[in-house]
Formats: sequence, C-alpha cells, structure tokens
Amino acid sequence: MTQSPPRDAGPAADRNTCPPAPRSGPEEILHGRRVADPYRWLEDARDPATIAWSAAQERLLAQEEARWPARDELLTRMTALLAGGGARPPVARGGREFHLCRRPGRELAALAVRESGRTRILLDPLEADPSGTTVVEAWEPSWEGGLVAVQLSSGGTEHSVLRVLDTETGETVDGPVDRVRRSPVAWLPGGRAFYYVRRLAPAHAAGEVLPRRVYLHQVGTPAHQDVEIFGAGRSDTQYYTVATAPDGRILVVGASEGTSPRTGLWTADLTATGPDRPDLRRFQYEDDGHTAVRLRPGEGPLLLRTTVGAPRGRIAAAPRGAKDPAQWRTLVAEQPGTVLQDFAVLDGPALDRPLLAVVRTRHAVGELTLHDARTGSHARTVPLPGRGTVTQLTAHHEAGHELWFAYSDHITPTVVLHYDAVTGQLRPWPGGSPAVDPVDGVIVTQETVRSRDGTQVRMFVMSPTGRPDRPRPAVVTGYGGFGASMTPGFTPQAIPWVRAGGVYAVACVRGGGEEGEEWHSAGRREHKRNTFDDFDAAADHLLRDGWAAPGRLGVLGSSNGGLLAAAALTRRPETYAAVVCVAPLLDMVRYELSGMGASWRDEYGSAADPAQFAHLLSYSPYHQVREGTRYPAVLLAVFDGDTRVDPAHARKMCAALQWAGTGDAPVVLRTERDVGHSARASSRSARLYADVMAFLAHHLGLPLTGETPT
Repeated sequence: MTQSPPRDAGPAADRNTCPPAPRSGPEEILHGRRVADPYRWLEDARDPATIAWSAAQERLLAQEEARWPARDELLTRMTALLAGGGARPPVARGGREFHLCRRPGRELAALAVRESGRTRILLDPLEADPSGTTVVEAWEPSWEGGLVAVQLSSGGTEHSVLRVLDTETGETVDGPVDRVRRSPVAWLPGGRAFYYVRRLAPAHAAGEVLPRRVYLHQVGTPAHQDVEIFGAGRSDTQYYTVATAPDGRILVVGASEGTSPRTGLWTADLTATGPDRPDLRRFQYEDDGHTAVRLRPGEGPLLLRTTVGAPRGRIAAAPRGAKDPAQWRTLVAEQPGTVLQDFAVLDGPALDRPLLAVVRTRHAVGELTLHDARTGSHARTVPLPGRGTVTQLTAHHEAGHELWFAYSDHITPTVVLHYDAVTGQLRPWPGGSPAVDPVDGVIVTQETVRSRDGTQVRMFVMSPTGRPDRPRPAVVTGYGGFGASMTPGFTPQAIPWVRAGGVYAVACVRGGGEEGEEWHSAGRREHKRNTFDDFDAAADHLLRDGWAAPGRLGVLGSSNGGLLAAAALTRRPETYAAVVCVAPLLDMVRYELSGMGASWRDEYGSAADPAQFAHLLSYSPYHQVREGTRYPAVLLAVFDGDTRVDPAHARKMCAALQWAGTGDAPVVLRTERDVGHSARASSRSARLYADVMAFLAHHLGLPLTGETPT
C-alpha cells in the first residue's frame, strides 16, 4: 500500500522560513551570452553576510532535523555497521608487512606493522591529535622496511606533511616536509633517499594553481636542499608520479594534465648517472593512453598495464630502452567485455613457472585470474567470495608466490584475503579483521537498462526480495565521472533502508570506468549529457518495472555524483520526491576558480573556451534553477575543510533553490566543521549516513524505526 511521506512531524523548514539572500550578484556577458550569478557574494565564506546567512541555514536545518523520527535509531545502526574495524592489504618489505588498520571501536585507521606473526601500531593519528581531525593520507615503507614515509593532514584539508619514521622505534627521523598532497614516494635502496612530488609554494587563495615538481630528498636533510628532478617548464596543472625499482636501477616519472586519463612517461637508468641527475628519456607520449609500470629488480623488461592500443587494458612487456609503444610486446591481451584493473607478478622458486595475477571487472564485477607470465595463457581462475570487487592488489617486490588483496561487495564488509599460488588456498589474512558474513535481508541483482540513444547501462539493485514484487520507496545513486567505477562495495547506508522495505540502486552511467576508457570518454566534456541521460533511464527503469513507487523516488550523489544528482533535480524535478547532494559541484561556469577545479578541465572542459562554455552552461545546475518550479525536498551537505570542491557551490545552489521553488518541500544546507572531502573518523561517517538516510526516509515515506516485513 502506498504511504504518503509524513508532513506533520513538527514545524516545516519550508521556503517561507528561509533566510533572506539578496540577489545582488553580477550579470556578465560571456562569449556573447548574458549569464547571471545572483549569489556570488556567498562564495566568500569569511564575509559577515555569508556567516550570518550560514548561521540562519543551520537553524533552518535544525527545524528540518526535528521532523526525522528515525535519525537517532539510524545513527545507532550506522555506528554499529561501521564499528567493526578493518584493514588494508599489507605491503611486504624486509620481512615485515605494513598496513593500515582500524581496530574495532576506534575512530581512525592507524599505520601498523606485522612481523613474526605479531602486529603492533607504528603510528596512531588519534595519539597525535585526540580531536580526531588528523588522518593518515599516505605512507610508503623503504625497500628494506627499516623506514616508512608517512603523510598526515588535519581538518580535512588533505594538505599533508611528510615525516619519516623508524620502523623499530616509531620515532621521527626526518621531516616535516610540507606542501605535499598524497605524494608518491619512491625510495632508493638503503633508505638513504627518495623521490617525491611537492608544490613550489603554499597555497594562499582558494582555487590558486600552484606548479608541482619532482624532487630527490636525502633523509636527514632540510627540504629546501632537495634537488629538483623534473617538472620545470611544464604546465602548472601537471600531476606527477614517481617509481623506482627495488634494486635502484631505474626511475620512472609519469605526467598527466590534471585528471586526464592519458599519461606521459620518462625513464632513467640510475646506474649510468646517479640519482641526483637522472637522464630522463621519453618512454611514452601523453596522447598515447594511460600506462602504469610495475617495476621489478634486475635487468628484465618493464611490465606495463596500459590502454595504448587497448581501451579496456592489456599487460605488456617493454625493453627498458624502448622509445615507442610499437616496441612493446603484449603478454595478456585486451579481453572483450572486461576492463583490466591491476596485476601483480608471482615468480617465487616454489612455482613451476612465473605467473601474472590479473584483476579485471566484467560489467563492474571483479574477477581474478592467473596467467603464464611468459605466454600470457590462462592458467587458472581464483574463486572469489561473491560478486564483488578486488582492490589493492599487493605481492612481494622480489620473488614470491603470495598475493594479498581487499574484497568487498554491497552487503559484505571489506576483508583482506591472502592467496597462496602454490597451494591454491584463499583465506582471510591473519593480520586483518576476521571475515564477516554478508548482511542478511538484502538481495543484490544487476539490471540492464537502455539509455536514450540505445546504449545498455548496468545498474545494481538492492532489495528485500530480489525482484520488483511491489513498488517501494527507492533511492538511486551514481557517479559518472573521471573514469571512476561504481563497483560493488560495502554500502552501510543501504542496509537499514532495504531491511525496512525499501530499494537502493546504483547506476553505472557513462563517464565512469565500468566499461573502459571509451565508456569514460562517452560521458565527459561535450558528451556529459550522456551521463545524465543514462541516469534518467535508470530512474525510469525503477519506476516502469515496479521497483520504485511513483512519488517516492529519491536521488543521492556525492562529489561528481552530487553534480549528477543536481542535474537530475534540475532536469526533471517532478520525477523525484527528495534529492541529496553531498560535496557537490554545481556552478560549472566558475568551477575552475576554486578548490581543485583547475585540474578538472580535461574532464569537464573550460569556460574560457566558447564551445566548452556553452556545454557547461547548458547543464550547470546552479544556472538551470528556474523560478516558479515545484522542486522536491533537497539536502545539500558540505564540509568546511573541503579543498577539492568548495562548499560555495552548495551555498549558492541552496539560495537559488530557496528563492525559486514553490510548494512546502524544504531546501536545507548541512555544513560540517573540521572535516574534508575524503578520510574522516568513523563517527563522522555514521552521522552523515544517518542524516542523509533519515532525510530521505522522511520525504519518501519509509519508516525506519524498526525493521519491517518484506
């Protein structure tokens, strides 16, 4: 029986009580078109008018939160779902296994080291900062395992500081080195030095583009003495990677323009010149495709995971002196219908032949196979616990037959698995959390829908029965950008929703990487509308096939997915009863001017180009808000420490929707302090999930105060 969303649980945070927001921004002529920006004043978070407006929005949110009867119970459930702890696969160095782990009941992941069957914590960020706002962003042990470079950031900014720790004592032996942001660290043998990436200067203004350089750092010396290795004369928006072989023979530097899927590669023989003056020679041009290098000791060929000549990926071997991809030899060819994700080398003396462990996805579902490293022929398939995702593949950097990886699916918390290629045994890694059974009461199916142009789009549907037995309150989410795939992963926010009788769907739309680089390209820049068409088709499928009840369909999206959710809102507001955008991009005319926007031009295009500007303006959610439209309930959630997506996007959109809409559906802004776009304490995640799902439950009419029969 259809149940209308409740409307009588306390005073409504409707548009009649919204804080005043003067429409005082400029109207500009851009490429011959008049473009209004009435709420530009809200871009300045420090302006007294913005501060007062934001405070009023917090009061409005409190009124709306009082109408969510399930919020406290949801918070309890989310806390329990996230409390179990977890670990990431280890990196084996010098007889030690380094890994991140979050112990049960702890808020944040700590860096741990396991040796002789025992695990000890090397660095716990909660001990350094009991407030819980400091997180481990990145870490890399030396080849011998005696040292580890750790990067910490605070307040959600992701602006990291690098220090080198002694593995035995945990003492800091080098640093701090500032102006790093999840920099790759490539150690040289002996732990005496490493290559890394650093900005030339600290950022002073939002949206400021600062060039990066590759440096050589000598452990124990000040950072200002570091030798610049690569980057001078190149674009200020270039990103760099660095890698070295375990024996220190070779250095590989990669460069890409912002978030471009294409990479340029340079290699240097360090035995010929020394590490401080490498003779870097071009190995691959940027336009060829994306290539990642797996370096091994010795003088053998370079092993590559590449899209050059293979949009879905292949594994190739290349002579170290190769100057052209024509000299590369394919080991494992591109496989139709799958996308290559990663590989590792297993060549220990206990094996009868060297093997390549290969991770692929087939329509976003993971597969793990072993191949003869000499011929590429299929040797065996490693059975996985379910239809899930394999990530963070690791193996010994020298000869070995062991493999570690993380496994998860929509209803199974992440577990670290260990595979022995000699015995063929797959089991949980003793250094990780114990394996947990899948959550019961939730069945996952995969649907195929047709988009506007006939393209087949896959969608995961979580439901109580595994079939559209009756229309239910439903939430659909997606991402559709940067080649990122919506592969199965533990989805705690969906568990209580489905167990209470709802449907939760994940659409794998174009712009992501679920079907390879061509799928990504079909949803970026001038093709961005394909992303939105795919999402529309997913929503229509849920309604047409009886999964979702009319008037009780909601949308949830985060980051680029927040852009997707907002585009759904402005394109077809009548389709949805509630929309949630978390850390969203919304003003696509000015996105380049704040956060990390300047590095995303390859994905979205630039407003400085007339043709690209026209595409951006045509779908920019902020500019597509129309006065007099009956919009659904909207929750915009942002984080004041977010240095990727400026919270100003959501402030401006909130003001625009509150001004434009009719009806009593609320538009509210949730601003969280001292947290950023990515890593956070588990209690913070639990509160965010609880608020988002309580908002959706209230406006879609799904009681969550107790589990209901299916």
